[in-house]
Amino acid sequence: MTTERYNAREAEIKWQGEWDARGVFNTDTSDPRPKYYVLEMFPYPSGRIHMGHVRNYTMGDVVARVKRAKGFNVLHPMGWDAFGLPAENAAMQNNVHPAEWTYANIASMRGQLQSMGLSIDWSREIATCDPSYYRHQQRLFLEFLKVGLVDRKQSRVNWDPVDNTVLANEQVVDGKGWRSGAPVEVRELTQWFLRITDFSEDLLEGLDTLDRWPEKVRLMQRNWIGKSKGLSFEFTLNGAPEGFDNLPVYTTRPDTMMGPTFAAIAADHPLAKRLEEDNPEIAAFNARCRVLGTSEEAVETAEKLGFDTGITVTHPADATLHLPLWIANFVLMDYGTGAVIGCPAHDQRDLDFARKYGLSVIDVFKPLDSDESVGDTAFVPPKTETVRYVQWHGEPGTVQTCQEAMDRTLALYEERGWGQAEVQYRLRDWGISRQRYWGCPIPIIHCESCGAVPVPNDQLPVTLPTDITFDRPGNPLDHHPTWKHVACPSCGGKGRRETDTMDTFVDSSWYFARFTDPKADEPVVPLTVDRWLPVDQYIGGIEHAILHLLYSRFFTRAMVEAGYTGVQEPFAGLFTQGMVVHETYKDASGQWLSPAEVQIVENDGERAAFTADGTVVEIGGIEKMSKSKKNTVDPTDIIETYGADTARWFVLSDSPPERDVIWTESGVEGAGRFVQRLWRLVGEAAAISAPATAPEAFSAEAKKLRQATHRTLAAVTDDVERLRFNRCVAHVYDFANTLGGALQTVRATPAEDMAFAVREAAGILVQIVAPMMPHLAEECWQALGGQGLVAEAEWPHADQSLVVADVVTLAVQVNGKRRDEIEVPVSATPAEIEAAVMKLDSIARAIGDMPVRKVIVVPQRIVNVVV
Repeated sequence: MTTERYNAREAEIKWQGEWDARGVFNTDTSDPRPKYYVLEMFPYPSGRIHMGHVRNYTMGDVVARVKRAKGFNVLHPMGWDAFGLPAENAAMQNNVHPAEWTYANIASMRGQLQSMGLSIDWSREIATCDPSYYRHQQRLFLEFLKVGLVDRKQSRVNWDPVDNTVLANEQVVDGKGWRSGAPVEVRELTQWFLRITDFSEDLLEGLDTLDRWPEKVRLMQRNWIGKSKGLSFEFTLNGAPEGFDNLPVYTTRPDTMMGPTFAAIAADHPLAKRLEEDNPEIAAFNARCRVLGTSEEAVETAEKLGFDTGITVTHPADATLHLPLWIANFVLMDYGTGAVIGCPAHDQRDLDFARKYGLSVIDVFKPLDSDESVGDTAFVPPKTETVRYVQWHGEPGTVQTCQEAMDRTLALYEERGWGQAEVQYRLRDWGISRQRYWGCPIPIIHCESCGAVPVPNDQLPVTLPTDITFDRPGNPLDHHPTWKHVACPSCGGKGRRETDTMDTFVDSSWYFARFTDPKADEPVVPLTVDRWLPVDQYIGGIEHAILHLLYSRFFTRAMVEAGYTGVQEPFAGLFTQGMVVHETYKDASGQWLSPAEVQIVENDGERAAFTADGTVVEIGGIEKMSKSKKNTVDPTDIIETYGADTARWFVLSDSPPERDVIWTESGVEGAGRFVQRLWRLVGEAAAISAPATAPEAFSAEAKKLRQATHRTLAAVTDDVERLRFNRCVAHVYDFANTLGGALQTVRATPAEDMAFAVREAAGILVQIVAPMMPHLAEECWQALGGQGLVAEAEWPHADQSLVVADVVTLAVQVNGKRRDEIEVPVSATPAEIEAAVMKLDSIARAIGDMPVRKVIVVPQRIVNVVV
């Protein structure tokens, strides 16, 4: 091994080629070793990877490499979440077909990811826009239809009248379409749904089994499913049009039933629609409400608006209590019954509404230590809190928790026939219809005689036509002159293909199962998928904590119903990594500047920023890397300048992996210097000739080095299992210092015991670094004369006799004040420790002439002399 600098560019190309030529990372399903499936959330092919990708895939790669070294048959695949609106936008902007844009981006990003040296089985690569993938997705849709998990029904949707398409709630910004800027309308369209609500309780209970998921993610899913036990009852309607005698209502707070001062219905409630037929003012108000869209967030943040219908409702428990019925913009038809009771004292939304329209406010309960009535803030205590009920079905002044009051109210209402207890869920069925071209076609043919007819299996896949244009608003599939016209498979008559395509969340809800056998003629091979699932370690962003994970959990259950698998949960372990963040910069005109356009100058701890011509730049906050604020760093530039291992090492260091990591040029430079330092350390160790077997005895110096070696190995092994990668990095830094110090004391021809300890330390250092910096490790492994590839080497085993300390350092106190420390054998008894402590000069001086009352020995920690 020479003393030349490590050449990352040459080494990385060489070892990536070697791994590929040997097929080191290809997975053989027939391998009898225990399986381990590690998967990172697959990327959208936008054209360039970003530093978030580098961090995400490096973490997964460390796990995959360590598990492979520990003797597991590892599955670590990669694919592309390739359908979606960005490709259609690019098609319109650049006059290019979505497929051409997508596959060009895939080729670019594949090359970038491969340059990172990831231990991926590229033979299993899939793209969701490829007919060979979505053919099987269409098959699953039809199988779900057979077992009753698919519905076609009317649904309220956000409609963009310019783009002529349905918008997701997230695509409605200030009541307008995110792309067209047109005011959004709420329409009722016939849509395809997957019946995720059939599994509401099972999805909820299943969360209790996912003990390797972050608790915050499980809580988010629980809240999204939203199980609640409440009261279902009916108001009697007074003065309503014919046919509307009662108003069904569901409330999750039955303990407030003595405090409503109004009732309200949604603008899309059947009664509201009937009233607008005869009243133009109501029609105008309802239309205004519909502009808000269908999201709860938009409704909650909008100004509360209402229209008094003139109708009253009679309370089910009190025939003398008549409440005004309003139409309100904060009531959604899609949740509950589309009608609510308004109890302003204990619901902030109701209180804001009541104050605006001058409605009365009745305190149902008050804090135990106050008799004040509610002001402008509703009193909404936790259900477990004890309060004083001042209005409660004939028992005013009772003191109880809200939950106790709810339980007693439910029992009372059921006993007297005023209502009944009912469990409801916030979760709604999954509408998958999208009015766009670049998505998986829904395999249905509509026939006037036969209705909605499934496409026969032998006619799958239903592929997208390639000769489409985007010169007209709306879905190109609707405008295509021939594609949608087809014979009915049932009667042979004229039929029309379904022109809606599937929500792209469908594509990502089963890809992990397809990876287990991506070339199979069926969506999955049951025996194979049951062997590999669940994914042992899934890694991705917290932004997917709800929908993607919930839909994937539903999909596995639906595949069980359809007979494809026996596995209920797709992901046994989940890790949500933090983001890569960076400073932001602005010039004098307020324009964002990229890091490449800025020079940072530090002087006496003060930092200033300038452009190349010396213009002062404003240094802004540290934020998520984004194109809009130009605070992005191109991973390819980093890899070309410093090497992939430097980029990998940096994103693993400093911050705990679940937290954000701040990208700094100095941090990357430091990682690059450490690469060179490891190269030099291994070179120095390689120059030392060591015995093939361990000597019978070791000097104190050699033993100390071996103890550091095996303790570091044990610590890194443990921290990889716990996904504490930053701690692994810290252990390696410390151990490199230890090895470097030992090498400085070693003679040109050291004793056999020290030579063995140095070479052992260097070999283990290379192996524990290999999952994080694999190219450097291969080069070092070769320099040390290691057999084969380090990527194929068995993970080293820590010698527990060296891991466990034979001496321990104890702090020594006198009356609780630290005075000294002492090193004693681990096996020392309290009496022996006490005797050794009393011989210390420092303790004798601290005690002086005072008598010793007692000596307290806390094993492995401290000794306290009490005088």
